[in-house]
Amino acid sequence: MRHIALVTLVVDDYDEAIRFYTEAVGFRLAEDTPRPDGSRWVVVQPGTGQQGTGLLLARAKGEAQRGRVGDQTGGRVGFFLHTDDFARDHARMLAAGVTFLEEPRHEPYGSVAVFQDLHGNRWDLLQPATD
Repeated sequence: MRHIALVTLVVDDYDEAIRFYTEAVGFRLAEDTPRPDGSRWVVVQPGTGQQGTGLLLARAKGEAQRGRVGDQTGGRVGFFLHTDDFARDHARMLAAGVTFLEEPRHEPYGSVAVFQDLHGNRWDLLQPATD
């Protein structure tokens, strides 16, 4: 079996990103390990104890990477957070200060709203429609 384990998200600061993803978005901190070069291996994941795709939060190194922080997908929605309870998660994230760029929509494929992370990357919060 194969699956995508991690997706790298370039950030300005580890601790600020950890706070945002754990406190505002509701992810869990899966790993935070110092590395010999002074960087850290920081992984956050949605859910508790789940196996699946996580975000590797990587502090930007150099001007080229710093220029990509917040615009890793050229302004498009680049990340899709599925939920089993859209209303619950939308309300919790709003209360935690997450910026939604639109009102919730109910599409044939599910309930969705675009939000942005602390750097401006765009995400869909999505509860897929059930058959």
